[in-house]
Amino acid sequence: MRSILIVDDNLVSLKQISAQLAEHYEVSLAKSGELGLQICAQEKPDLILLDVEMPEMDGFQTLARLKDDALLKTIPVIFLTGNHDPAVQVRALQSGAMDFITKPANTDILRHRIELHLEFSAYQNQLENIVKELEDNIGVSFAELIECKDRNVAGHVLRTGNCAALLAEELMAAGTFADQITPADIDMLRRAAPFHDIGKIGVSDTILLKNMRLTEEEYASVKKHTLIGASVLKMIYKRTPNQKYLEIAIQIAEGHHENFDGSGYPHGLKGDEIPLSCRIMAVANVYDACVTDRIYREGLSHEETCRIIHDGAGAQFDPRIIAVFDSIREKFLLLHMKSQFQAEIDMEFLR
Repeated sequence: MRSILIVDDNLVSLKQISAQLAEHYEVSLAKSGELGLQICAQEKPDLILLDVEMPEMDGFQTLARLKDDALLKTIPVIFLTGNHDPAVQVRALQSGAMDFITKPANTDILRHRIELHLEFSAYQNQLENIVKELEDNIGVSFAELIECKDRNVAGHVLRTGNCAALLAEELMAAGTFADQITPADIDMLRRAAPFHDIGKIGVSDTILLKNMRLTEEEYASVKKHTLIGASVLKMIYKRTPNQKYLEIAIQIAEGHHENFDGSGYPHGLKGDEIPLSCRIMAVANVYDACVTDRIYREGLSHEETCRIIHDGAGAQFDPRIIAVFDSIREKFLLLHMKSQFQAEIDMEFLR
């Protein structure tokens, strides 16, 4: 059953509208804008009926707060108003509400308008998900074109994205960096991570596919992939500024080889100077790089990989992140095993 939140400071109005809708929807009630926002944060409703004239925080202020929240801004809002002034009604639509209904509301009209906007919202969400999936698939495929120069690292871009998202989820659950990680941040990290090595497009294949130790000059050339990648993504973001996850992709491409103690590249950033997305990505990237076969060596075991990462706390990695990684290392193993199984299925399908 779809959920409706009714926000109105008039208790009589709340009860009346609730009675009109309770048979067909799961109804929540709030007698103030602030309480309505708290309910939204706990249980995101499918639609909000919002009174315009309320003390302390009116409907326009409440809607503005909703629009500022990445997780709540897409909830359709219908304004309820007893004010018949056309200027108020125009302002209601200009502020981002989907519609307005004058009070007292006729039951049939109220339900019809609600159904109309619920259907439109569902269609819009479906369309946005299709577009998002298409964009992600194109982006990941582009990144994989670079990685597939070496068959041993095929799938690396997707695996590191899943590992980074898993680690971010566990950091959020543990309360580490509680004010810096939200579900929306995790989604953007998952979408951005596959682009971390996109700068390798500017590095010679001869160097990337070399099965021996690199010379100092060759290693210096490889290190440039961080700056090349950030530059490429900045150009893409300039053309598509609505794709906010590219901001994180730029950070990750440039900073995923920075070390916590300042010994990394390209800028030698230290500690919290390194964006959190890069510190998370560094762990995910090293884990997958270690357990995967490479052209110059066989993959390490899960146990060896975890020991290397643990020993890098405070030097290569943020020790706060490693503390959480150590507690969930078996989840990384499970994720790796699932990816291997999927890869075998994909190979069998291609035969």
